[in-house]
Parts: sequence; C-alpha cells; structure tokens
Amino acid sequence: MSRSGGRFWAGAAVAAGLCAAGPGAATAAGAAPAGFGLKDAIAYPFVDGLVSASRSDRIAWVRIVKGVRNVWVADGPAWRPRQVTAFDRDDGQELTQLTFSPDGSVLVFVRGGDHDGNWPAKGDLAPNPTSSPVEPKVTLWRADPTGAKPAAVITEGDAPAVSARNALAYILHGQVWTVGLDGKAPKRLLFDRGVDSSLAWSPDGAALAFVSARGDHGFIGVYTAQDQPLVWMAPSTGTDGAPEWSPDGRRLAFVRLPGEGGPPPSILQPPPTPWAIWSADAATGAGHRVWRSGAAPRDSLPDFSGAPTPHWAGNDRLTFVSEADNWPHLYVVSEAGGEARRLTPGAYMVEAATWSRDGRTIVYAANTGDRPDDEDRRHLFKVSVDGGAPVPLTRGEGLEWGPVALSDRVAFVSAGVRDPTAVEVADLATGERRVLAGQAPEPSLPVAAFVTPRYVSWTAPDGLVIHGQLFQSPDAGGRQPAVIFVHGGPPRQMLLGWSYMDYYTHAYALNQYLAAHGFTVLAVNYRLGIGYGYDFQHPDKGGWAGSSEYQDVLAAGRYLQSLPGVDGQRIGIWGGSYGGLLTALALARNSDVFKAGVDLHGVHDWSREIGFDESGPPPIRAEKGDLDAALPVAFKASPVADVRSWTSPVLLIQGDDDRNVHFHQTVDLARRLADKGVAVEELVIPDDIHGFLTYAHWLQADTATVAFLTRTLGAR
Repeated sequence: MSRSGGRFWAGAAVAAGLCAAGPGAATAAGAAPAGFGLKDAIAYPFVDGLVSASRSDRIAWVRIVKGVRNVWVADGPAWRPRQVTAFDRDDGQELTQLTFSPDGSVLVFVRGGDHDGNWPAKGDLAPNPTSSPVEPKVTLWRADPTGAKPAAVITEGDAPAVSARNALAYILHGQVWTVGLDGKAPKRLLFDRGVDSSLAWSPDGAALAFVSARGDHGFIGVYTAQDQPLVWMAPSTGTDGAPEWSPDGRRLAFVRLPGEGGPPPSILQPPPTPWAIWSADAATGAGHRVWRSGAAPRDSLPDFSGAPTPHWAGNDRLTFVSEADNWPHLYVVSEAGGEARRLTPGAYMVEAATWSRDGRTIVYAANTGDRPDDEDRRHLFKVSVDGGAPVPLTRGEGLEWGPVALSDRVAFVSAGVRDPTAVEVADLATGERRVLAGQAPEPSLPVAAFVTPRYVSWTAPDGLVIHGQLFQSPDAGGRQPAVIFVHGGPPRQMLLGWSYMDYYTHAYALNQYLAAHGFTVLAVNYRLGIGYGYDFQHPDKGGWAGSSEYQDVLAAGRYLQSLPGVDGQRIGIWGGSYGGLLTALALARNSDVFKAGVDLHGVHDWSREIGFDESGPPPIRAEKGDLDAALPVAFKASPVADVRSWTSPVLLIQGDDDRNVHFHQTVDLARRLADKGVAVEELVIPDDIHGFLTYAHWLQADTATVAFLTRTLGAR
C-alpha cells in the first residue's frame, strides 16, 4: 500500500501495498523552542538515490529540501559536493534513476513520474501534482558531473542505461529506444513483442540485455546489432528477470520464477514462491540452473524492497539473498552449481549490499550491532566472499544504509536521532568515516528540540512480542494524550531515527513535532513488517485473510494506557496506506480505546481489492469457488465490516491520482460513515499521488492532521 516499488517479473502479486550521523552532519542547526513550527519540522533535507560510477571514484545523489529536488556529485579523494542541477521549485517532479557511464564521465537521470506506483495511471499519464494546465512528461536529462555546464533535457523516456561506449538506451512505452546524449536521433533500438525493462549493458558496451515480459512468462534477451537476431537466454515457460553480466561479459545470471499457470493458488493461504538462479552464455543463450530454492514458505523469493538480487563475485561465483533460515542472509554459490554457503549468520536481516570492485568483499546494511536496540537501526558490515566472520564498519546510536562501492572506500547515507540524512564515505580497510561537507540542514530545522525515541516492546494477545519506538518529551508532565503511528507497506520498519525512505522520514518528523507539542507518540512495528524475521513478516491470517496484525495495534493502545504520564482516555491513532487501513480498523473495532484517528489513503474494504475491479490492476487469479470463499473472509477483515461500532471522529486524507490504493476506498468509507452519523472530515488533494510529491501538499496534510488530533484529543 505504501509506495512499494516494482518487481522485475511480470504478473507477480503486489505486496499488500517503505554514534550520530557523523561529526558535524547537523550541528549547524540552531536550537529551537519546544513550540517550533510545523513548516520547520518538515524542512529536513533528504538524501535519496545514491550511486557510484563502476570504474571511478565519483558518486551522485538527489537532495530534497522543502520539495525542491536537485542532483549532487562528489569525487574522491577530496569529496567536495557540488550541485549539478538548478531546479528551484516545489513542482512535484521526481528525480530518480541516476545513472553513470562506467567511467563516470556521463550522468543521466529521470525527471517526473511515479516510480513506486502499484499500477500505471490510465493512459500512462505522468503525475501532475501541481494541476498544471501543461501535461507533464517523464523525461531523461543529462547532467555535467563537473558542474561546468547546466543540466539539460534529452528526450521523453525512462529507465536509462549508459554503456562503456557512452551509448544511451532507455524505455519508452514498454520498448527499448536509443538516443544521442545531445538528444538527437531518438529511435527504437529493437523490435520486441514483449514489454521491456531492466536494461543492462555488457561491460564492454557491445551488447544490451533486457527483460521481455510476455504476460504468463518472460525472457531475458540480448541485443548486439541491427543485422543480428536477438538471443534469448535459455527460454522456458518461466518468468525471468534481474539480468546481471559476468565481469568478463560472457555470461548472464538471472532469476527464474515459475510462469503463470497451473491450479490457481489459494487467496487465503498463498503457496510459497520457489525460485532459481540461472546462468546463460550471452552469445548462444545456452544456460543451466546454478541454484534453486526449496519449496517451503521460507524458501520463497524475498519480497521486501532492498533485497539484493544475484550478483557475480568474480567470474565463477554468485551471491544472493535467501530467507531459508527465517532471516534474509547473503549466500554464495559456484556458477557451476552445487551447495550454497551462508555468509552472514545471525538473527538479523541483510537489506542492501554493494560489492568491491574485485567482487570479493560485500558491504551490506543490517539491523544488528553491539547495542541491544540495534534491531531498530541500520549499520554497515563487510564480509569476504571467501568466508570468515562479518566485520562492522559502523556502529553506535546512528543509522547507516545504502552503501555503494568505490576503489578502496564505500559511500553511504547516514542519519541519527537529530541529524537528518547526509552522505559519508568510509575507508574499507579501517572504517574511518568522513561526512561530506556542505550538507547541514537549514538553521530553522528544530533538531535541538527533538526527543530521543526509545525502543519499547509489548506482548500481543497470542504471545508474539511486538516492537516500537516511544516518543515522549522529558518535560511532558501531567497526563497527556497519546497517539499511535502505524506505518504502511506493510514490509517496512520504523527506526530509532530518521528513515531511509522519504515517506517515513516525513512520518518521523511529524511524530517528533507531536511529541514536542503535547502528545506521547508510539510508532508500532506490527507483524507483517520487516526486521524481525520471515515468520514475523508472514503471519498466519494476516491482511485480508483475517487481519491478525490488528491485535498488535490494539495491544499497543492498551500498553499506552498503562504508561505513566499518559491519559488512557485520550488515545488517538494515525497512519498512511496500510497504516491508514489499521487506523480505520482501530476506529471501527475499538472506538472505546481510540478516540480519534487520521487515515491517509488507507484500504477499507479488502473484498474490493481481491475481487474483479476493472478500475485497477488485474484481479488475483483464483478458482471461482476459492474466490467465493475468500470474499466474505476479506470483507470481515476490513474496517467497513465494523462500521456499526465506529463512533470516534476521523480525518480522511488522500490524493485522487493514487496509484497504490484506489481512491474509491476513501469515497466508499466516507459514504458509509456519513450514513451512520460519524463525524468525518476530509482533505482531498486533486492530482497528487499516494506519497504526496510536493512539500506544499505534505504541509497541508500535516497541518490538518495536527489540528484534528489537537482538537479531538485536547492536546496543548
């Protein structure tokens, strides 16, 4: 539900759906009084999309401040950041998919679009969050990495790939195109009757691999020249994706899933998703299976954002992530086949990884460390592909993620409780860290007034331990109202500091604002979320099969009622996407506990999502009998099933160009609540998407949220 990102295979079910940061990273921010303004609280800088050139020490990233997005670049060994674009408006146009040529001399990026939607808009329209009378387009841009020349648009298109020969390929209307870097002579590079994606140039730039999705199956193709036929990599009835070239450019590794077909799976008890890693000769297409998963649920392909896909470790080994032991861990296997060896044992998750230039060392982010509450943080570690114990590169009370490889260092994003996101580099041998200069937030950002959230846990009625972070001002005094925050996704995890996702960085800032303005706040990491193992993420009767995760939220409400300084009769709840669904469930089932709520773009009737709704993505494939049995269960798991007991007031917020949750979910709930006489307030934002694209719209939503909770719960 929350903006989840895409997967490479066609037809895959969308997931039911996101030390301090280094010395000086935010020390320029001035102290602010406890009564700091909402505008300032969400004026944080956010770093996104960090990438490195594969053959030079050059990095690039997107920095967003108050909705204004720009691309920045830095080079080693000086690592002095420079802004290489000059956008100056909060216009809601994403900057994504920063792409270097291997030597770093060319930098291309995409402007516009919604790259985290669960389905495209009708007519494949780009988002228009400012309601401009001029239709926006998704466009490719070129930035000068030196900053000497202004950035310029190249052409309409998406998903760029730049070769070692500075050839630019991209996707337009599901087909592979090419264009000069000056924007001249755009043309379709090849004909393919599939829907194309996942472009990958060979190391020498002589061949281009791509995914061809064909409905119930999909291939990996290789293009070399106009007078040569496409070569298909070991074509089968399966669905192939995530192509990865070997360093010598002779072979392609890829993931193979079963094709669509066979007996339709149960809606209420989905079967495992077995998968395999294949390797094929790029010249002939002849291939073999390198490794395959088991058939147990834990053997399924990892289904969370940031799970590393297969990667070559030299020319003869492949690394990948599996959750076979309940935790997402790195494994290595010979390209010739054989048994895979686990590289990262322990009760933690590996979420993102990068490989050293020689492929022998992996740097990864994980929620573990030497502090007992590190399961709610991210730190960096390195491990040799040859084996041996992982070695920590970062530690402490900060958070670090998103590593990208350099010649003898690694660049990454760091943050803390107060320090917002910033780019750092660390020496791979010594771990010595350096924060890049010029990244301090605006002085008005009131980080000095932020509270330090603390890790807490409680037990759900069925005995499962649930995790969360408690925000409470030291000078709270008395008995103040409390608010639960429930994240979306649901494969997400709220952390003990700023988040690596923009949506949840925003939620963290708003929770800090509430904590400084008269509320105790509890962020709940309910079951279905990541960070606590496969079994926690895939509970029995979760989601439309029974909403078993709701018991965690209700238990959180009871936990808050037991805390000193909290008025147990003034507890509210807010959340977005899946968090909006849980907010609505709380108000529908337990208005006796939850006295008010703010529901942002939530799902309210599961039966509409699994049924045959022509306004959205294709329905889940099911036998009629199974669907008939599932629909009443899904409806019972939904907030609309309990509207009769809903008495607490609610604020409903949604953009009407939402591509993750149907806008009708909010329309329908508003009608049902109005008929019952529940106090309903609405904030509809025309033309914006699921995760609002402009600072102005976030400020509008936050202002309404704070005013509503303050009024209904009686906070100061």
